[in-house]
Amino acid sequence: MALVRKGSRQIVVDGTAYRWRLRGGPTYIQDLAQSPCTFAVERADTPETTLVVTTDQPHPSNWIGRESEPVLPSGVAAAIRLA
Repeated sequence: MALVRKGSRQIVVDGTAYRWRLRGGPTYIQDLAQSPCTFAVERADTPETTLVVTTDQPHPSNWIGRESEPVLPSGVAAAIRLA
């Protein structure tokens, strides 16, 4: 399944274009800070395979108010290179 274009952002890593998207609102379990934040990445030219990255921090807009770092393009690029 391809990544939804609305709300996705483009990033170029090592000369390859990708699109990535963080879920707009957290799931219920992410709201309670019991599940980590995830985001999805796919190649911009061939959206056949989606990489789902699980971070080690809660979703930035969780209900509990636990501190978390925002998902930055530099972190997305690092995850793409690692994959």
